[in-house]
Amino acid sequence: MNPRERVQAEAAVLEANREFYEAFSQGDYEAMSALWAKLVPVACLHPGAPLLSGRHAVLQSWRQLLDAAPAWRMVSRDVTVHVLGQSAFVTCLEANGDQPAHLIATNIFVWEEERWRLVHHHAGPLTVPQRPKSRADLVN
Repeated sequence: MNPRERVQAEAAVLEANREFYEAFSQGDYEAMSALWAKLVPVACLHPGAPLLSGRHAVLQSWRQLLDAAPAWRMVSRDVTVHVLGQSAFVTCLEANGDQPAHLIATNIFVWEEERWRLVHHHAGPLTVPQRPKSRADLVN
C-alpha cells in the first residue's frame, strides 16, 4: 500500500468508525446492522458482559441495547486508526457528548464488499474518567 492509498484507507476506516457511533447515538439498528461484516466471523464485548460471537448474537445485543438506550450522543474521542492491509483497528475513548469519557474501545474492521465493516467491538471502563482535551476533541 503506497502512502496515498494508506491515507485514503485510514480516512475510510475513520468514516466507518464515525458511522458506528452515529448509528449508536441515533438508535439506528438498520445502520448498525449494515456496518457489521457478513462474510467473516464477528464478535463483541460490551462493558461487563460476556463475549458474544457470531453475527446473529452480536446484532441481537445491539437491537436490545439500542431499543433500551436513553437518548444520548455517543461520541468517540482520541481516535487512532491502524490499517493492516485488508483489516484495520481503531482505538478511542467513548463518551456521552461533551461529558468525561468513561469507556475505552477497540473497533476492528475488515474490507468487505467494497467498504470497511466491523468484525469486533470491545468497550470497557476506564479507571479514571477523562475529560476532552479541547473543543476539537468533541468532534465525532
